[in-house]
Amino acid sequence: MITCVVEYTIDAAKIDSFERFAERWMTLVEEHGGTHHGYFLPAEGASDKALALFSFPSLAAYERYRELFGRHPDFVAADRIRDDSGCVLRYERTFMRPLLPRRD
Repeated sequence: MITCVVEYTIDAAKIDSFERFAERWMTLVEEHGGTHHGYFLPAEGASDKALALFSFPSLAAYERYRELFGRHPDFVAADRIRDDSGCVLRYERTFMRPLLPRRD
């Protein structure tokens, strides 16, 4: 399993647009073979940071999902939310290998 951690710098005044963007991407990840663990948004105080975590069974599965970017109409529409609103100022992706609690 591989987990993608995306750290966003957002325009806090456009949080409603960011939430619409996030909700759409959670659905797309699930529809295309991944497991979305959610978006983590600012809760208290002034903050312009948000996180997203989602996993795919393998790097190859993630790469198949990434092939749809800019081509699949649902992916294009989701990115349009971000682009038209300006809710995301920048983002950085990191890939991690989860160590999860054992379930006996």
